[in-house]
Amino acid sequence: MSPRPRGPRPGGPDTRAAVLAAARSVFSTRGYDAATIRAIAGAADVDPALVHHYFGTKSKLFAAALDFPFDPEDLIGRVLAGGIDGAGERLLRSVFAAWENAASRAPMLAIIRTATTSDAGAAMLREFLDRNVLQRIAVALAPDRARLRAALVASQMAGLLMARYVISLPALANAPVGEIIAAVAPNVQHYLSGDLGQPVTVDVNLTPSH
Repeated sequence: MSPRPRGPRPGGPDTRAAVLAAARSVFSTRGYDAATIRAIAGAADVDPALVHHYFGTKSKLFAAALDFPFDPEDLIGRVLAGGIDGAGERLLRSVFAAWENAASRAPMLAIIRTATTSDAGAAMLREFLDRNVLQRIAVALAPDRARLRAALVASQMAGLLMARYVISLPALANAPVGEIIAAVAPNVQHYLSGDLGQPVTVDVNLTPSH
């Protein structure tokens, strides 16, 4: 077999797989924020333009590398499409649509388990979801205190998904999705657009009463 010519790998059947493998490696070692399309292209031995051709943006490449069952850009578009009213419910409906499908739930469970057992995995997922999904939604709907709003939404969603799909608390695991959305949507909506109040003073020296 003749050696492959020097220079970046040309496009071909194996190129997409090589880019995905390189992306997983670069994202895991550098984290989402520090990883660049150029670095991933270099690791895959392809031209950066080819990475853009296959995946478009870094967020889409990340979603493909981690086998996300939904396109984050589509999710953001659906949540923001109706404006501020009902955004919390639309976010929950979009997330549950992916999690209630057995085929798409499997890769998400793998991602969650990786994030809970690996510091690098947790950091990578956190950076991606915080900056590229939740903060973008929060900034578009209510730009004041957007980072806190995004974190509050993340805490609500993470706890809910863990309780229903990972820990399988019976009351949540067996409840109809519509019932859960009706109960939780007002909280998510408040985090996205409501008055978060003023910070209160907490005495860290207080000891629990017996």
